[in-house]
Amino acid sequence: MAQPELQLQDFAEDHARDLPTWFPTLRSLIQWGGPDVRFPLDKDQIDAMVAETAGRQPKRWIFSGLVRGVVAGHAQVALDWQNGVARLSRVAVNPLFRGQGLAGAFLTLVVRRVFAVPAFERLELNVYTFNGAAIRTYLGLGFIEEGVRRSSVKVGDERWDTAIYGLLRSDLPDGRVEYRVRRAKLRT
Repeated sequence: MAQPELQLQDFAEDHARDLPTWFPTLRSLIQWGGPDVRFPLDKDQIDAMVAETAGRQPKRWIFSGLVRGVVAGHAQVALDWQNGVARLSRVAVNPLFRGQGLAGAFLTLVVRRVFAVPAFERLELNVYTFNGAAIRTYLGLGFIEEGVRRSSVKVGDERWDTAIYGLLRSDLPDGRVEYRVRRAKLRT
C-alpha cells in the first residue's frame, strides 16, 4: 500500500485539538500514555507534557506526523541527557490514518531525529505485550526485546505485562534507520 506524504514536525498547540478523541476509553488512553495519565485526556495534561519540552536540554521532545496538514501521528521522547538515553513513548496514529502503514514511516523519522543528536546512544521503549501491531513496527525499526516486566500495570480487573525494547546507535547499519517489515513471534 502506498504511504501518504508524511512530514515530521515539532508538536504545536493546534496539534493537540483532536488528540484526546484518539483515546475514547480508559483502556486506550493507558495503552497510549501509561498508568499515570488520567481519563479523559485533557488540556491540562497535554500542557504539562508540553512544559517539559522547554530549555536547552529539555526533558521531553514531542513530535507530530502530518499528512496534507492533518495530524496523523504523535510520539513523545523522554530524554536522559546525562546517560545518553532516550525513551520513545506515547506513540499513536490518528484513527483516520490507521491501517495505511503510517506508523513505520513516522517512527523512522522520529528515530532518525533522536540519533541525529550525538548525545544519544540508546533509544528504548516500553510496550504492552498484547500490542502486536506496535511490536511488529518496533521490530521493523530494529528494536530488540530486552525483557518483560510481568503483571506491571493494573487496568480495571486486568493485569498487563510490559515488554522492554532497545535500539543502540551501534545497532544501525551504517548509522541509518530504515523501516523493514519483519516476521516476528508475538505474544498473544
